[in-house]
Amino acid sequence: MKLIHTADWQLGKPYGRFEPDVRAALSEARFDAIDAIGTTATLHGADHVLVAGDVFDTEGPEDRTIVQAISRMERHPCRWWLLPGNHDFARNGGLWDRVRQRAGDRITMLSEPLPHEIEQGVWLLPAPLTHRHNLEDPTELFDGMETPGGRLRIGVAHGSIRDFGNQGETKNQIAPDRARRSSLDYLALGDWHGALKVDARTWYSGTPETDRFQRDDPGHILLVDVDAGREPIVTPIRTGRFQWIKRTWTVNDQASFDAECGQLLGATDPPATLLDLTLAGITSLTDRIAMLGRLENDVSHRVRYLGVRAADLVGRPSDDDLSQLAVEGMLGLAAAKLSARIETGAADAAVAKRALERLFVEYSREEKA
Repeated sequence: MKLIHTADWQLGKPYGRFEPDVRAALSEARFDAIDAIGTTATLHGADHVLVAGDVFDTEGPEDRTIVQAISRMERHPCRWWLLPGNHDFARNGGLWDRVRQRAGDRITMLSEPLPHEIEQGVWLLPAPLTHRHNLEDPTELFDGMETPGGRLRIGVAHGSIRDFGNQGETKNQIAPDRARRSSLDYLALGDWHGALKVDARTWYSGTPETDRFQRDDPGHILLVDVDAGREPIVTPIRTGRFQWIKRTWTVNDQASFDAECGQLLGATDPPATLLDLTLAGITSLTDRIAMLGRLENDVSHRVRYLGVRAADLVGRPSDDDLSQLAVEGMLGLAAAKLSARIETGAADAAVAKRALERLFVEYSREEKA
């Protein structure tokens, strides 16, 4: 049989670091991802969608978030199986009771650790989280779950197979060999936000819509073809609309900076790109000002979001720059003294760099005024 494995939708995520228009676009994209998942399931003949935790970003989302999620799912003919994760854990009278009151019969909340026979001989074994942090392995219960007449045992859980450091979402440790221990034909996991193969029968799907700057592989769902007696065939399918790109450019002149800009803008869809950019290098003050000016007045208007760190892009005045200041009497004298402190590596060289740059910037502004 074929199924779709997805996780970490985190509907209702606030994106508080961004301006309102960016927040709105990112939030809407997460709902649109549900339609992308349903359409993909229909296209590939997958009758079931397993959502391995963190459907919602909090255990108390707004009613609109719940209604939007349900209405998007109900547009599609597949069955949806929703597992509580650490962001939306199961508790009496909580979120999942609210969802259950509104959802139709094609949406099932896996809020209890009870096996479900989703097709004849195909059993789904859920490990819902009942707290944000669980001390025990939530999948240990799989060992004792009976699946009479089962030809396929499919687990779905949310937690950490290994230590993900500060990028992992939970402390809910899952045995890395859980599929073997519990005789699972496939184990669908959530928590890690990028697609990740643990072993032939154990995968993280990642989030279907990227939600942070990171170096793993987010923005996918997994099409899983599983059958008894063989390893599952797992195919990642891209669903994400936005690209969150983290780059560090080492540039020493305007030409190298323009080349980096051209390559990036040519290789991406700028309106769907969020760029976190760090600049480093040593360049003339004229070029540094021009680079930052292009970022502010051009690139930032092309991409959806631009964040820039330029503390390591050191601007040194060229001879031409200094000659412009030299004719200004006291300004020229100040520039020469600051430049000397920089070149000799004086204790206050860093302060001198900033002062010289500011001096040149203000002088340039006055010249253009």
